[in-house]
Amino acid sequence: MEFHSFLIKYSEIAVKGKNRFMFEDKLVARIERALKAVDGDFTVTKTSGRIYVDAKSAFDEKDVTQALQKVFGIVWICPLIKLKDEGFEVLKEKVIAYLKECYGERALTFKVLSRRTRKNYPLTSDEICPLMGEAILQAMPNLRVNVHDPDFFVNIEIRDEFINLYTILIPGPGGVPVGVGGKGMLLLSGGIDSPVAGYMIAKRGLELEAVYFHAPPYTSERAKKKVVDLAELVSRYSGPIRLHVVNFTEIQLYIYETCPHDELTIIMRRVMMRIAERIAKENGCNCLITGESIGQVASQTVQSLTVTNAAVEDLPVFRPVIGFDKQEIIEVAKRIETFETSILPYEDCCTIFVAKHPVTKPLLKVIEASETKLENIGPMVEKAVAEREILEVG
Repeated sequence: MEFHSFLIKYSEIAVKGKNRFMFEDKLVARIERALKAVDGDFTVTKTSGRIYVDAKSAFDEKDVTQALQKVFGIVWICPLIKLKDEGFEVLKEKVIAYLKECYGERALTFKVLSRRTRKNYPLTSDEICPLMGEAILQAMPNLRVNVHDPDFFVNIEIRDEFINLYTILIPGPGGVPVGVGGKGMLLLSGGIDSPVAGYMIAKRGLELEAVYFHAPPYTSERAKKKVVDLAELVSRYSGPIRLHVVNFTEIQLYIYETCPHDELTIIMRRVMMRIAERIAKENGCNCLITGESIGQVASQTVQSLTVTNAAVEDLPVFRPVIGFDKQEIIEVAKRIETFETSILPYEDCCTIFVAKHPVTKPLLKVIEASETKLENIGPMVEKAVAEREILEVG
């Protein structure tokens, strides 16, 4: 079956009340952007609670589907046939022809679903379903009706302009369109967790910027390239990401030489959060985003996270994977295709300078006392922020 149109179904957007049109418009814009990467000419239209993608030229259906499956806000992608209203007898013939082409002689179960927005159609929805079901059973004895758990639904929508016919539902990523929830600054490392955190927060409608802390020569250019590649992979879902690459070497060495070694990780993390918050504010971000999960490492105990949070003055810190175990995070990473890049053996600055026996239950007053020894940290932070490299990714 060759399809030329797709019905885009959403879920959460439908309950947004008076703001629903804003979400729909953003979803249309995101769909249009996604389809620019696909060969073909497409129009995206919004009408009466429906969003349609219509192909105006030849295209690869798989490419279109894969592009749409990366657009947050889409729950189902339905390849459909748009039919002219030529009477119910003609409609029955076209539905049967469609089913024969799609399902052939396979022994399957079905259920007819009908929706009628054009109220002057001569049959009601309750009348259409049994009459169409009877016609299908007579023409295709390999099919059976199952109203509780069918293999597929025969969806018939009587619209003002045409009649929609579709049976295929391809899952989308869900969520809400990127851009309806503000913007966040993602602390992006080369690990598994932070790209997943960025993906999950983008699913809730946030645009992303990201900051990466680079420590040459202790971390290589390959480590930096790995993070750029991860940002590129996340941007397939979130849209373009501005990546701020901060040279952290001087600061790390200064902390390493000045502070107790069991406190290195937590103090470095606090400085990173301060820098990230500053860059976030300069770029209109409303929050910080990290890939921390409770108890995964020493810097992610409840006590450590509390001390880390205390370094942030104004912005909220969101941790989308806070309650995930490692395997759950890995499963998402594999699904969004960041896992294989994340496990490349190029270490980031956090792993290079990790303490052998880091404190797991730090006290804020103790950490703050150690930080008073960092008399020159202010100018170093100023320099790191001023000299950061900014890359446009995606």
